[in-house]
Order: sequence, then structure tokens, then C-alpha cells
Amino acid sequence: MVTAAPPSPDLAAEAPAPLAAAEPAEAELTIIVVSYNTRELTLACLETLYANTKDTRFHTVVYDNASSDGSAEAVAEHFPQVELIASQDNLGFAKANNVVAATARTEWLLLLNPDTEVHPGAIDALLAFAKANPGAGITGGRTVFPDGSLNIASCWMRITPWSAFCMAVGLTAAFRGSALFNPEGMGSWQRDSVREVDIVVGCLLMIRRELWEELGGFDLKYFMYGEEADLCLRAAKKGYQPMITPDAQIMHLVGASSGRVADKVVMVAKSRVSLIRDHWSPGMVPLGIGLMWLWGAVRVSAAQIIALTGKTGPREKWRSIWARRKEWLAGYAA
Repeated sequence: MVTAAPPSPDLAAEAPAPLAAAEPAEAELTIIVVSYNTRELTLACLETLYANTKDTRFHTVVYDNASSDGSAEAVAEHFPQVELIASQDNLGFAKANNVVAATARTEWLLLLNPDTEVHPGAIDALLAFAKANPGAGITGGRTVFPDGSLNIASCWMRITPWSAFCMAVGLTAAFRGSALFNPEGMGSWQRDSVREVDIVVGCLLMIRRELWEELGGFDLKYFMYGEEADLCLRAAKKGYQPMITPDAQIMHLVGASSGRVADKVVMVAKSRVSLIRDHWSPGMVPLGIGLMWLWGAVRVSAAQIIALTGKTGPREKWRSIWARRKEWLAGYAA
């Protein structure tokens, strides 16, 4: 396991001076929104956050990762009560959250994605749930798409040899509703009940600041994807059991600030390799890496076969991903 070092006392110095701040000093929760070229989505996120949170005393910090679409200026104009940090550099999701959390003074922290919309009472319910379940350490809620259909990606179970095998050979894709063949996605569970999970996704992740500091925040080698999985797995090794409540529901688009599809797949694969290296026993790591290689090989081969029917899009995408296999099989550097 790779354990992140506690945030440096100088970490806050990396953040530019906030452009605006006007929240009550007695806030008990700091809500951190890291944005990157999501101007309209970020505005909608903040609008629903303030409109639909009634009982929680909170302070909001938006860290803009050098957006070029006017995100920072729009937040400053429409939400002067928000503490805005307009960075000249893209620090990535993990480091930007660490920078903001290092300066927070509230008892609780909430990571909230900019491509979300907060449903009525969601934040209030999540904070109440976190307080009532201190053994969880990290809590999250239920996410839906704009049409109200379930978005399962609010939580996951950890990668295991069995789940990695199922994903590699296509069983997970073929039987997504099966808890046996899709253990990471927990089969057909609709996220409609309170449940212990291994991983709470960073789109809506609540944690007591004391635990965040004890864990050292995010491991900064995870530039994008996997950082919250690593955080939750490290919390579990300290005896905590993350949990989900359906009473905290938000809309989440997923991947609104991501770039090309192939690049995203490479980054996700890279993070999975890193999680295997960091959280599997040393003797099992070669198996995990081999299963990741098999995952890529199966897909590039299938794409080649599909191309015989005239559909060349998948072939080109997977050729690109396969050509970069040395990159993603190496994972993120420690």
C-alpha cells in the first residue's frame, strides 16, 4: 500500500488568493468544487446547492483549474458568496482538493463535482447521515442522470482478482445486472438503500476533516481517477467502513470535463493498475497486471473483428489504447 504523506503546511501557499468569500464564520461544512472548463455546469451546480440546502451551515470553495471558458469570471459574477480560487495551472482533481482542504477549518468536508445538480435536502441528509454513522468515515449518496434514471457511479466495490477476471473476459459487460459477474458495480442494486460499500466516488464524498488529515488527503500520484478509491481503501485499513445513503441524491453527468474517449480509458486503466499495485498483496500483483493486459488484448481483438462488418470506430479507438499499453500497465509513478 502506498500511503500519502500528510498535506504540507506550505500546500495552501500554492493556491492563488481567493477572489471572493462571504460565508458565515460558524460554518460546519466546507464544500469543495474543483472545476475545469465547465462554466454552465458549475453555475447550475452552485445554484442548486444554495437553493436546495436549508439546514446545513456551509462554506463553498470553487477551485478553478485554469479554465479557458470563463468559468472563474462567471462564478465571481453570479456567486459572490463563494470563495473562488482561480488557478493559473491545472493541478488536477486530487491536488486541487488537497490545496483547498489544507486551509479548511470546518469539522466536515464535502467534495462535490461541478457537473452535478443538488436535489432538495441532499446535503442536509448526507451530513446528518455522516454524523449518525461515525464508523463509516466516508459517506456518499445516490446519483441519477438528467432524466432521473439511475447513475450507478456514486459508489463501487474494490477490485479483486475475480472482478478483474470478469472485466477482462467480458463477463462484467455481458452481465451487468449480476452481482456475481459485476461485483464492483454490485449487480442490479439500485442504490436505493443504506449500504456499506468499499468506494465512495468523489462526485459526492463527505468526510470528517480530522480523518482527511489523518489519511493525508488524496495521494497525489493519482492525477485523475482512482484517487477516491485509494482514499477509501486506506480508510478501511484504519477500521472505517464507507457507506451510502439514498436520501442524499444528486444529478451527475459523469466525465463532463474529460477529454477524448481514448485518453479517458487510458487514465482509468492506469488508475486501476495503480490500485492493484497499492492495495493487493505483492504476490497477487503480477496476476492483476496480467488481467489488465488481457482486458486490453480482448478488446483490441474484438474491435478488429467488428471492423470486418464495416464499423471501424471501435478498432481505431482500441488500437490507440493498445498502442499505449506500456503507459497504462505501468500505472502512476509513486
